[in-house]
Amino acid sequence: MRTRVHRVAAAACACAALALAPTASAQDDWSVKWSNGHQISSKDKQFSLKFGGRIQADYTFVSEDPELTGDVEGDGFEFRRARVFFEGTIYERVKFKAQYDFAGAGDPTFKDVWIGITSDAGLLQFGHFKEPFSLEELTSSKYLAFLERSLPVEAFAPSRNAGVGFSGGSDSVNYGVGAFYDTDDFGVSTNEDNVNVTGRVAFRPVWEEDGARMVHLGIAAHNRDRGDGGSLRFRARPEAHFSGRFVDTGNFPAESATILGGEVAGVFGPFWFAGEYITADVDAPVVGDPSFDGAYVQAGYYITGEHRRYKGSSGAFDRQKPRNNFGSDGGSGAWEVVGRYSTIDLTDARVDGGEQDDISVGLNWYLNPATRMMLNYVMADVDRVGEADFILLRWQVDF
Repeated sequence: MRTRVHRVAAAACACAALALAPTASAQDDWSVKWSNGHQISSKDKQFSLKFGGRIQADYTFVSEDPELTGDVEGDGFEFRRARVFFEGTIYERVKFKAQYDFAGAGDPTFKDVWIGITSDAGLLQFGHFKEPFSLEELTSSKYLAFLERSLPVEAFAPSRNAGVGFSGGSDSVNYGVGAFYDTDDFGVSTNEDNVNVTGRVAFRPVWEEDGARMVHLGIAAHNRDRGDGGSLRFRARPEAHFSGRFVDTGNFPAESATILGGEVAGVFGPFWFAGEYITADVDAPVVGDPSFDGAYVQAGYYITGEHRRYKGSSGAFDRQKPRNNFGSDGGSGAWEVVGRYSTIDLTDARVDGGEQDDISVGLNWYLNPATRMMLNYVMADVDRVGEADFILLRWQVDF
């Protein structure tokens, strides 16, 4: 514990030193500002540095059928995420990011550590970052409409791994492709057979009023190669992190899996919606070459009149900005109601991983662009097993 505390303190001291350095010398050549994070940049834009972090403090209250006892952790509190990051530009064309998560047991883990080279065509990245797959997965946890991602996204989306990728686009389309090794929480891979090839294209046939009216369509493909003697496993929590996994294939012998995803989303003033369908076809002759799939649909409405913001450069949802911040001249912040249905089927051929349906509703209060409170109710129905009900509460700040 002392080691972790010392590391956090060292990171904080480094942030302070970097913040003070430009003001102590070369004031004419550097600017320092706050824009949902501390930013330092040279006047000629050749160099920049941004640093900050996020804190997500969660409370969970649960009621479950006796058949699910042992799979649910019970009521409790956790820091879901406690991250610090540094990112910047060196000589205009070189980008970098280093982000670490101090939540959970053990040492801090990698959550994006990469180096990139920019050009007019796009960004070439090397290191540990998200594979280009799934609208919800590529939307930062800071900007999700619910506390947790949906069942199929958790089960099938590859998330972060170590590799090389290229991404780019224009005002109406963006794309990404890459090759990755499966890695542990520190970006280390020890199996050269665990190679993923992933690609995604997203485009916006409708973009009006600076995104207040928008339609998003996307497709993605991911091939997970395990080679001879390899294995795969698919599983998902019931959209509540402080819980076990109700559906789980366990490890089974498999040579590869091809995972395909389709995305659709729209913003129409204060109303928005999003949905994805994901299917996994597995090359596993020993267990009968099973196929699994899942889907979700979700929607929200801003009571205070804002619209959900979308970032064209990443093809994913972005930071919400209230019309009137809480406490500013009597402002109430932004209020949003949300609902979601998600389903997953991990049973096919000779693999019985289970089937599950979730219904979630929530209320989000954005006090300002960097702070929000979230309240979720999740009802998880596991086929032939039982049900569990979760009430989830989160306080979040990113800086």
